[in-house]
Amino acid sequence: MSLLALAVDGRGVVDPDTPVLHADDEAVLRGRAAFETLRVYDGTPFKLEEHLERLAASSARIGLAPPDSHSFASLAAEAVAGAAAPDAVLRLLWTAGREGGRPLALALVSALPPRLEEVRTRGIRTVSLLGVRAEAPWLLGGVKSTSYAINVAAETEARRRGADDAIFVTDDGTVLEGPVTNVWWRRHEGLYTPSVDLGILAGVTRATLLELAPRSGYRVAEGRFALAELAAADEAFTSSSVRELLPIVELDGERVGDGSPGAAATALQAALRAAARAGLRNSTPSR
Repeated sequence: MSLLALAVDGRGVVDPDTPVLHADDEAVLRGRAAFETLRVYDGTPFKLEEHLERLAASSARIGLAPPDSHSFASLAAEAVAGAAAPDAVLRLLWTAGREGGRPLALALVSALPPRLEEVRTRGIRTVSLLGVRAEAPWLLGGVKSTSYAINVAAETEARRRGADDAIFVTDDGTVLEGPVTNVWWRRHEGLYTPSVDLGILAGVTRATLLELAPRSGYRVAEGRFALAELAAADEAFTSSSVRELLPIVELDGERVGDGSPGAAATALQAALRAAARAGLRNSTPSR
């Protein structure tokens, strides 16, 4: 994703090529920083308040001073305005700063991933990979930090195996999440998704779908589910703020459902876009 705009706390919008981090910033040396990534629709970040709340929660878990949500929202608005792109990706980064120094807030606006709608139309192929259930608090389950090497490695391994994405499972076959997504599947009129009690990320889009699904006629069950249940589903899909809903048409080389995007993914993708448009009507644009 190409960087369109960069805003720095205390400096405002700067040229995207401007160096803004010191080499000894703890985000660089130790991956000690929290971040959030969200989608911008028609110049307005969707669910910004919820993402800022999760940023604060992640910061607390990794021992960072709490970010000022009001200042971060203003910084985000500057970056979005500077990008002049109605539909884009907004990333909020809160670093620990240099040892003994002060934290640093950054807001980055990037272009949306290319061919996203093409991928949504055809669906994605996935493979299951061994993940870690973050049962102990110190394992930082559900925290969005820049210590992202395992997530990147999982995506790389999925591509090496000829797939588009990965699904983490425990050693006993319990479904967890994707490297950057939550996972869903449908059997008849029931939707199933792993519980956040498993140490997975409490996705903002996941929470939105929990509200939207019953309105679309689906009952939702959160819990501990085996990979075999996902494999036997009528359909499956992933959810995330930037990618929205992507239908899963293949798992570990086997077709999921009839091997095409299903009714729930299609209906809930439309409902998510409608919710975003409704949010725009009820908010002040950022540009």
